[in-house]
Amino acid sequence: MKINSRNTPVISLISLSVLIAINANAAENTTEQPALTVTAAPSQTPSSVDKKATLGNLGSQEIRNTPWSVETVSPQLMKRQQLKSITDIYRYMPSVQGDGARPQTRGMQGSVVQNSMIDGLNVVSTTDYAAEQFDHLEVLNGLAGSLYGPANPAGLFNFVSKRPTDTPQHSITVGGGTGLSHLLSGDFSGPLDDNDRLRYRLNMLDDEGNGYVKGSKKRRQLVSLALDANLTDKTVLETNFSYYHFYDKGLPGKFALGSGLTFPAAPDPKTAHLGQSYAGDNNHTLTAGVHLKHDFDGNWQGEVGVLRQIADRESTAVTNTFTDNKGHYTTTTSSATASRFTINSYMANLNGEVDTGWIHHQISTGLRGFVWKNMNPIAGGTSTLGSASLDNPQAFAEPDYPDFTDRYHSATATQHAFLLSDNLSFSPQWSLLLAGSESLLSSSNYNKAGSRTSESSNSGFSGSASLMYKPVDPLTLYVSYADSLQQGDTAPTGSNNAGNILAPYRSRQVEMGSKLAINNKLLLTAAVFQIKRPYAYTNASGDYAIDGEQRNRGIELMADGDVTDRLHIYGGMTWLDPRLLKTASKQTEDKQIVGLSRYVASLFAAYDLPMLSGTDIHGGLHYVGRRSTDNQNNGWVSGYTTLDAGTAWKTQLFNTATTFRLDVTNLTNRHYWTNIVPGGLNGYSGSGYASAQLGEPRMVQVSMQLNF
Repeated sequence: MKINSRNTPVISLISLSVLIAINANAAENTTEQPALTVTAAPSQTPSSVDKKATLGNLGSQEIRNTPWSVETVSPQLMKRQQLKSITDIYRYMPSVQGDGARPQTRGMQGSVVQNSMIDGLNVVSTTDYAAEQFDHLEVLNGLAGSLYGPANPAGLFNFVSKRPTDTPQHSITVGGGTGLSHLLSGDFSGPLDDNDRLRYRLNMLDDEGNGYVKGSKKRRQLVSLALDANLTDKTVLETNFSYYHFYDKGLPGKFALGSGLTFPAAPDPKTAHLGQSYAGDNNHTLTAGVHLKHDFDGNWQGEVGVLRQIADRESTAVTNTFTDNKGHYTTTTSSATASRFTINSYMANLNGEVDTGWIHHQISTGLRGFVWKNMNPIAGGTSTLGSASLDNPQAFAEPDYPDFTDRYHSATATQHAFLLSDNLSFSPQWSLLLAGSESLLSSSNYNKAGSRTSESSNSGFSGSASLMYKPVDPLTLYVSYADSLQQGDTAPTGSNNAGNILAPYRSRQVEMGSKLAINNKLLLTAAVFQIKRPYAYTNASGDYAIDGEQRNRGIELMADGDVTDRLHIYGGMTWLDPRLLKTASKQTEDKQIVGLSRYVASLFAAYDLPMLSGTDIHGGLHYVGRRSTDNQNNGWVSGYTTLDAGTAWKTQLFNTATTFRLDVTNLTNRHYWTNIVPGGLNGYSGSGYASAQLGEPRMVQVSMQLNF
């Protein structure tokens, strides 16, 4: 099915602005932007008020001056809590649901590739990433198709790699934690030549031992190398290479519901045999990327980048499906899902500023895209291991898992987007940001014999318009409208049209917000939004099709920065009203979307002790309200609150700067269900009802970091 681009006022205004800019005299330019792309990584992180984020083809932008809800997690917060995974980082972002494999914002499901990036280049979201590899995390909530090309309305997640520094910085960390695990990591950076034109950043990690369940095992191993070379005074070449091995076996499996059932109270996740000793993950992710950045004249900058990723997965995890409301379940395992993803992604941007009369333009143009391939085990399948109950979990014999390296090419998806934007400043107070992307999408599915079973080719336009007003410099008010395209879903196994690809979906969002900088130390943000998107699931006739509309309305409040010189906070709250509308059945009309809470609140706070220089105490709170487990809202899972606490002490040990850290997560050892999702990403798939995972128990981590 072909979706033609539409001539909207957004694209017309952008085109007009570009035509005017091309004919404008470059000598009239009065504003220059610094050539930030050719410098080494700063040794000090900017204040929360001055934080920037890379937003698609717009490039690096000050968060407080952007007309969208943007959240970043700083390196300090990541270090303070000894965060180990990207999932851990999401804990204090109230609009983010990150407990599952696919991160999402505002209650909208993310995709495998479209919504996740490393340094602005698409990567797989359904593999594991070590927090130690990244400097910080940037999240753009809601629709972003006009800046990145087609994507689910789930926000954009950009993981920013650690970059080399222009002065030597070396650290070694040793630690241990729950399950008698040990950790050894190193972070080394500095120049490689006397002229400081070639710099490096090397991160290494070995973290392994027992998990929190008796007999379980966990392992994290990372090698990450970044090299920056100043080819000229205005040109820098940035390269990144990383290899990450993630392994866990014996932890609790996923739990799922049979028809008409509800989840019982969450059991103790440390209970043996809720998973199987041989079941879990064994993932190897290899990523290599290159960026070439050039400053043409201090006003126009260009960047091109490419990335190659190979993600190998051996998923032997089990699913415990409840068969009654007394805690009895049947345990199965599936090895038919993709065991290898390959991604080739690219981007090219050109950014600059021109004046046309009394209007100042910040123009950005570019293109980006990816080719994504899936490989599935030839002998993959589903096995039933046995039956048990929460009162009497059982260990089952290991099934005959396939050779995960004996694969066949099961699917290919491609996406190419051409992007253009113009930020028109009419005065110091008023500005209008117009952005659009024209995209080409295609996908194909194949069987084990190599024959194509289905294919799809489409094109379409995504656009946004944002009006900004600054009554005073510390305050930005804005209203934004976005209309974004995304690839349609593939009908799941069990439906009458299994394997068929639905036509692309179109989502729409309206957002109003404000951002206030207080004393140049604390940034307060608020946003009100509404998102609408098609909702597909397997209907009563057995066909997987669009049968309704998801409408999410919400309010987001965030605070990031220093309340005083000693008290630092990060967090906020989200109120969400996620509704299923326009359905064929009255039983599902105007019901709350499965797995989404109406209230989420998170807060992290750190206090520098005045009596002990270099010492802080910190803590966090995370609250999630009750969630529905079916489209009719007949079943619910109760909400939960977790508390975290920790401390850090900086001192000198053998004339070496040393930091000791202690952190405890889930301090009260709360038992709870997390990551509640429908059987299908956008509704019931026909293969099962809602599924959930057990939250982690109380976890303790101690470490000593030496800086030299």
